[in-house]
Parts: sequence; C-alpha cells; structure tokens
Amino acid sequence: MKKIAITGSSGFVGRHLIDVLKQRDDVEIITLDIIDGINVCDWQHIKDIKADVYIHLANKSFVPDSYKDPYSFYSVNVLSTLNMLELTRINNAKFIYLSSYVYGAPDYMPIDEKHPIKAFNPYATTKVMCEQMCQGYARDFLVPMVVFRPFNIYGVGQSPSFLLPMMIKQLPSGIITVRDDRPKRDYIHVSDVANAINCAIDYEANGCEIMNLGSGISYSVREVADMLISIYGRPVEFKSTNEYRPSEVLDTVADVSKLKSIGWTQKVAFIDGLKEMVQL
Repeated sequence: MKKIAITGSSGFVGRHLIDVLKQRDDVEIITLDIIDGINVCDWQHIKDIKADVYIHLANKSFVPDSYKDPYSFYSVNVLSTLNMLELTRINNAKFIYLSSYVYGAPDYMPIDEKHPIKAFNPYATTKVMCEQMCQGYARDFLVPMVVFRPFNIYGVGQSPSFLLPMMIKQLPSGIITVRDDRPKRDYIHVSDVANAINCAIDYEANGCEIMNLGSGISYSVREVADMLISIYGRPVEFKSTNEYRPSEVLDTVADVSKLKSIGWTQKVAFIDGLKEMVQL
C-alpha cells in the first residue's frame, strides 16, 4: 500500500486527482490542505508527514494576481515547493510537481521539453525557480521526480476568473466579450491531468524528468467562442475589444510524446470537455 501525500487536495486539480486515486485499491491518500489547517509553507505543519510519494499542487496560479501581489507568489510558491522537496528527501520518497507553461513565445512547434525556457510573467518566474530546485534535489540528493508542465488546463470547477468559465458565464447574456480573440492555446482537460499524475505515481523516474501536459492541438479564443455558441444552441454575439498585451504569446502546441511514453492517453476531447462545462 503506497502512501500518497497531496498538497492542494481541495483545489481544481486536486479534487479530480482524489477522484482518480479513490478508484485504486493500492494507495492510501494523505491530504495536505490549508482548509484543514495545514500550511505547507510552515515546516512545523508538515515535517512529520510520512509518505512514499509527495504530489505538490498547492501553488498560487492566477497570472494577473502575480503582478498585483508578487511577494505572495514568490514566497508561497517557492517556500512550499522547497518544504515538500525537503520532506521528500528526508523520507526517501518520490516527488511529483505540477509546474506550468514556461516556454514563452515558442521558437518552434510542437514544443518539446528541450525547448528553451522563457519566464514571461512573475508567476512563470516562480515556476522556473521551483523547477530549478527540483533539478537540484534530483542531482544532489538523488530524489526521483516527475515535473509536469501543463499548457492550459480546463474543466468543471475551474475558477470563474479564467477564460473559458468567463466566456461560458457570458452566454446567457447573449454576448461574449473578450479582450483579444487571436491567441491560440493547447487545452488539456483536468481529468486528463489527473490521469497523468496517476501514471507518474507508478513510473520509475530517473532523476528529474520533465513532461509536457497538453493535447497537441491549439484553438484560438475566437474558435473556442464559436464552439461554445454552437454548443449553447442560441444566438450569441461575439465581440473582441482588441486590447492587445505587448508580451502576448499567440500560439502554443505541446509535444506530448514523452507523456504518452509513460502510459498516458488523452480521454477527453476538447469539444466534449466544453459540452460538460456548458451543460452544467
């Protein structure tokens, strides 16, 4: 029986991961979550938690907030990751870390894990720093680990401040308004993310192994809006205010061949994931 400790277990990805792990009969789940009074930034809260695998999901993640409160993003994301890495080292365990898209404007597509890293906002910078710590612990202390780089996660239960829930919320008003309809993104359903983490639990990692999480297909904001309107089945106007961010990344497509090599397959097509969100 493997003991699996999960930070951020009540979060968007965490809830779906718990559902996946409950289908297994060979794991014991230990939740480490602030709603239970456990602050993973406080070493005293976690130092006695014993596990075979530590899965670190608890990070601040909404990019606009990283500009408003950078200190909180740097302190929480870096310190929580350092604490979990140290806990993993002490217990001779495996570490699984959910990083982020860290490639900036791509030099080539599809983007593989060897693509140069370009931290392009405060949030992404914290993730790059955390990845460097992961690589250091793997190199210096032989901690086996998998670092996932998700492109754009979506699905039921995502915060309404993110693009897809925001557009879906506008449907009943008869008009969807966005700032920029050009950017294309590679979307991966949250349950497919949970399944990837589940695969990593049983995978024998060699050092720090980095894997993209995506689908290998990108859709523009306008294309997503058209799909949502079609699913909704009623007349909805679409409007872009053409507010272009100077550092906007216009397209991202993930190379997921490494992810597939550990036994992962995509189970939720993008259109089906959108239908699930619209029909709730």
